Amino acid sequence: MGVRRRLVAVLTALLAAVTAGCGAASAATEAAPPARHAPDRVHPVAVRTLTIDPAGPRPLPVTLWYPTADGRVAPGRFPVVVYSHGLRSLPELHSGLTSRWAAAGFVVAAPAYPHTSLRATRFTRADVRHQPADGWRLIRHLVRLDTRADDPLAGHLDVTRFAAAGHSAGGFTTAGMFTSGHSPRLRSGIVVAGGGLAGAFAAPAAPVLFVHGTADPIVPLAVGRAGYDRVPGPAAFLSVLGQGHGEYLTPGRPGFDQVLATTTDFLRWTLYDDPAAAGRLTADATLPGLTALDDRLRR
Repeated sequence: MGVRRRLVAVLTALLAAVTAGCGAASAATEAAPPARHAPDRVHPVAVRTLTIDPAGPRPLPVTLWYPTADGRVAPGRFPVVVYSHGLRSLPELHSGLTSRWAAAGFVVAAPAYPHTSLRATRFTRADVRHQPADGWRLIRHLVRLDTRADDPLAGHLDVTRFAAAGHSAGGFTTAGMFTSGHSPRLRSGIVVAGGGLAGAFAAPAAPVLFVHGTADPIVPLAVGRAGYDRVPGPAAFLSVLGQGHGEYLTPGRPGFDQVLATTTDFLRWTLYDDPAAAGRLTADATLPGLTALDDRLRR
């Protein structure tokens, strides 16, 4: 069995360990690796929710997936991925991907945006332009949370290493977080079925991975390719051949295994400085007839 298949099989098996509340999955016996050393095993995963600025003009409910061991947050510090949903969606609808990232050694924080989520009382797609600021608000909140002695995640977040990722409108949100002068805490981005907002992908340069179905009827492939062409630094483009707007994000659907393996490799490389993950990326991304990768990550 190849590396990609082993990774996907193990991560898929651990999905059953993800809980719907604050409880952890079955206990692990090994200590978690230290920060900036890519984990060599997968973790059980737990889920919790919190709300940023609940009484403010833009309350931001957040779902967090995080690695556990022995019924608690796993030892060590973990890089953080901010994941943005698309229009009329919710963080939990993306758990097939986000829970597996957490099992691989990341804390994933997914906000439900106030005017574009499925639960928005006043839906407006134009509010996407405000969501990059919400993403940064979440990052600042997590930096503060890491210092709070009464929070279970305190001391477990590597607040110097964030990635932003998102699907569709969440992909545009992700791009918008990479504007001129953005904090170097934001080390990399993953844009799924999205493109670039005005002013996106400015210095400091950060690696960006694009994922796009070649038959996407909602966000045309050309929009994603245009965003890819605008990235001044390292970038890669994963094409899911013949696929639409995101069915490949669902476990068991064509392309999911390759998307999971490629995005996990990319996060391990950019947030853990894992050279082995960088070396696997092209092979894990490529399945003739289904996926193909354009790669200028290390040029």
